[in-house]
Amino acid sequence: MRAAGPSHSQMTDKVLEVRNLSTHFFTRAGRIKAADDVSFSIEPGSTLALVGESGSGKSVTSLSLMRLVPPPGKITAGEILFNGRDLLKLDDEQMRRLRGREIAMIFQDPMTSLNPVFTVGDQIAEAIEIHERTPRRQAWTKAVEMMTRVKIPDAGRRARDYPHQLSGGMRQRVMIAMALSCKPRLLIADEPTTALDVTIQAEILELLRGLKDDFHLSMLLITHDLGVVAETADRVAVMYAGRIVEEAPVEEIFHNPRHPYTEGLLRSVPRLTEEGLKLRRLATIEGAVPSLLHLPRGCAFAPRCAYVIDDCTADEISLLAVNDEHRARCIRSDLIGDESAKTSTGRLAAGS
Repeated sequence: MRAAGPSHSQMTDKVLEVRNLSTHFFTRAGRIKAADDVSFSIEPGSTLALVGESGSGKSVTSLSLMRLVPPPGKITAGEILFNGRDLLKLDDEQMRRLRGREIAMIFQDPMTSLNPVFTVGDQIAEAIEIHERTPRRQAWTKAVEMMTRVKIPDAGRRARDYPHQLSGGMRQRVMIAMALSCKPRLLIADEPTTALDVTIQAEILELLRGLKDDFHLSMLLITHDLGVVAETADRVAVMYAGRIVEEAPVEEIFHNPRHPYTEGLLRSVPRLTEEGLKLRRLATIEGAVPSLLHLPRGCAFAPRCAYVIDDCTADEISLLAVNDEHRARCIRSDLIGDESAKTSTGRLAAGS
């Protein structure tokens, strides 16, 4: 296999292109590489899902794109090209003007994002006033219109409610209305359905899919839920220990995974068959995510991998091209799924 690297001519039509982004946290215990050498791109009108366990670096990556990394975190390397402009070269005022107007973000818990002492209508209207320099009355009218667009019933009355008076699903709809009120080109959705029950999750996902088409949005979806990925994404990037270990179109990821971590994630999902839900014990990935302070040599997944050989821990593993649209950080990617390729060393490592 060859090291992946699309040509410059293939990169010019991207809404977002992240190149070799690294965000590290400098603590008394040492340097934590929360996101390390992360690269991906998003095409106009498409959705990229960033998938992984808690602590894999997904949310740090999304905060880096907005330049909202809290101290002691710092973006140490890379480029974030939005419409060809490197966001890391903008000053603070330029970045403030861009947030909300061209790139918007919604979070998993809207209660912590909404101000409890202002009505939800006031908060949406304020965002419109700031970014579009709209008179207050017009901003309020547009805020109510946006609440109607996200299917909040009796929006004119509910706009005068405070966040605590709304259900979790309604609060998330308010956050979506606020995020889309200035018609951004890119929406970053960080675990937008995690805090909601299953039926409300489905409604919010359906709403996001419809609004993405209506507003001609591109979207970065941060999630650990592969069901959400299957319903929403066009492409998937799988993160592990701060790095992308696999990236491919969603169908390719689900039917032809080429990294053992991705394979493990897919095997841990319950499957519905013609006979109903299979009554079998779900597969698990043995072991735990390594400390980002003390990453193992070579492949970070090697201590948990059933395919590991000595070469996996000899040196750093690059993202390698499986085909024109598929990359995997694994030197044994062509053997994934082949039970006979699993090594005794891997079994011992996985069970340790």
